[in-house]
Amino acid sequence: MTDLLQYEMNRETAWCPGCGNFSIRRALVKALAELDLSPEQVTLFTGIGQAAKMPHYIRVNAFNGLHGRALPAALGMRIANPDMKVIVESGDGDTYGEGGNHLLHNIRRNPDISHLVHNNQIYGLTKGQASPTSEYVLKTAVQPGGVKSDPFNPVLFAVAMKASFVARASVTEEEHLKEMIKAAINHKGYALIDILQPCVTFNRINTYQWYSERVYKLEEDYNPADWTAALKKAAEWGERIPIGIIYKEEKATFREKIGHLKESKILAGKRVEPAEREYLLDEFR
Repeated sequence: MTDLLQYEMNRETAWCPGCGNFSIRRALVKALAELDLSPEQVTLFTGIGQAAKMPHYIRVNAFNGLHGRALPAALGMRIANPDMKVIVESGDGDTYGEGGNHLLHNIRRNPDISHLVHNNQIYGLTKGQASPTSEYVLKTAVQPGGVKSDPFNPVLFAVAMKASFVARASVTEEEHLKEMIKAAINHKGYALIDILQPCVTFNRINTYQWYSERVYKLEEDYNPADWTAALKKAAEWGERIPIGIIYKEEKATFREKIGHLKESKILAGKRVEPAEREYLLDEFR
């Protein structure tokens, strides 16, 4: 693990010094190493944004898609190859803004995908516009009078939808974040981790100090299977912000719900000769 971590950390990035993305990358690399997953066993899907640069700086299979469109491609991989560990990395704007519709329906489908959302409460790559999770008081170059929309609470949304795994983590608790990532990868079904992280360039409200003073780990006797309790915890935001597995439920995955997919062999392992599919082209001639 030490060699792999050193290899990844030596890569040059386009992230700002002090960005929370560095902690997420370290936690992800450690999690993959501790789970004994080799690069060819993992595929990382992203959209567009600073978080979406992650595949450039970690040695796994990768797919960069359109803004907010990482989940459809990840679902395609999940259907074609159930043996692959599929991870989506995206930002709060990418996931909860442009990708909000895909988030909703993938919660409904419950594909076996781990989704790590870098939530810095700002659009970082496009120079500091407010995102769906930005605080009401945040002022930006685009919102000089402050944000006028209430912030979106993705954890409360996911729990209310009964996503099969919902967690919150913080880069200020890197070891805890690593354990959340491992738990998400090991979970069978759609696993969402909302990761709180500072944007040191554009967000001067939600700083390392701001998060450190507020986040706390869930109590040892907390039961993530209790939906009512999970709703209450998910709604907790402000002076106290809980981190950990907020809600977890075992349920059938998307592949298991569809009979012919459940019983079929791995599509990725099937060899198809182009000549055998000529009849498909004939339909359009």
